[in-house]
Amino acid sequence: MDKYIINGGKKLHGVVDVMAAKNAVLPIIACCIMIKDVVVLKGCERLTDVENMMRIIRNLGGRCDFDSNDLIIDCKKLSRHSVSHELTGALRSSVFILGPLLSRLHRAEISYPGGCDIGLRPIDLHLEGLKNLGVKLSEDEEKISCDGRNIHSGIISLAFPSVGATENLIMAATLASGRTVIRNAAAEPEIIDLQNFINAMGGNVHGAGSGVVIIDGVSSLHGGVYSPIRDRISAGTFLIGGAMCGGKVTVKGIRSDWLFSLTEKLRLAGAVVTEKLGEITVESDGALRILRKVETQPFPGFPTDLQAPITAMMSASKGRGYVIENLFENRFRHTRELKKMGADIIVCGRAATVRGAKLHGANVIAQDLRGGAALVLAGLKAEGKTEIIGLEHIDRGYYNFEEKITSLGGDIKRVKISCV
Repeated sequence: MDKYIINGGKKLHGVVDVMAAKNAVLPIIACCIMIKDVVVLKGCERLTDVENMMRIIRNLGGRCDFDSNDLIIDCKKLSRHSVSHELTGALRSSVFILGPLLSRLHRAEISYPGGCDIGLRPIDLHLEGLKNLGVKLSEDEEKISCDGRNIHSGIISLAFPSVGATENLIMAATLASGRTVIRNAAAEPEIIDLQNFINAMGGNVHGAGSGVVIIDGVSSLHGGVYSPIRDRISAGTFLIGGAMCGGKVTVKGIRSDWLFSLTEKLRLAGAVVTEKLGEITVESDGALRILRKVETQPFPGFPTDLQAPITAMMSASKGRGYVIENLFENRFRHTRELKKMGADIIVCGRAATVRGAKLHGANVIAQDLRGGAALVLAGLKAEGKTEIIGLEHIDRGYYNFEEKITSLGGDIKRVKISCV
């Protein structure tokens, strides 16, 4: 086990370049199950979640390896349709393999997916959508079995614009004959990226980002080289850190329209944000006004994945504000740890009241991915030393996080925890 040791109070200055988005790469890796050819994904990082998805591909009979920052996937010999709990339990996104397996092998069997404990995140929308495509389902306490021998096109109206369900259903319909329409589809940039990947490999998907996605089935997909979009959540984390700690931080490789809901909030808090083609810069003296209200919503609203970092920023700002979490009911667990650092936060259900306070160092525990990132930002802002354990959660979505922060002038070290 490792831990972070952070000596806070330093301003951040410099440039950081974000790589391929975790939330784009994971469904694209799953999508490669449908391709009987080699696919190369450019600019990827060895995130724990990516490594876990690679293990699933290998377990199914495919090949998946890194060559520097290129991820090479070859599913020509993929033959198995069942994945055990040992593999799915480590990764919520393992559910993405349902659609591709049904497209490729017309059957799939997986144990229930795991991942961060931030809420129920039921997969009912995935399963109901698959039923609309002619898939027969059977479930027990341990696994989901799907029979896709009669899979066909159809019309699906999602009860909620779920990102995962939208992506899974797009992949399930890609090789099904006829036209499939998904209404109330999620509009996140990662949905558009999946559409672009499928089309680059010979598919016919359009409408992603509009709320209505149309898939005209094709007989097969081919291999190729593709560069997934950059990680807007990682970019947002560094921008929040720059505003919170003070200094000047530029994030390269990111489109500003993907983060408008964040940059708007940073400006309201008193930071100066400038946007150029492919980069965003935040400049701040570190003395921010608290945001009156932050409310998470599906894209283009404020992303739930940045709720914990923005809550950390507000806890060190001046005034009183409110954070409302509309997507996941357990996504305020980081507030208990922030309180150890002097934060004044009261949580009631899905709402948190935040009063600005002076943060100090403490020993805290990262209990989920984005909550862990929030604790790192709080440690960089706080006076004194902060120690953070539970880095396995942070590693799921941030690669060499400490090296990137150090390059900006932050005082953070990753050290082994002695078992003696």
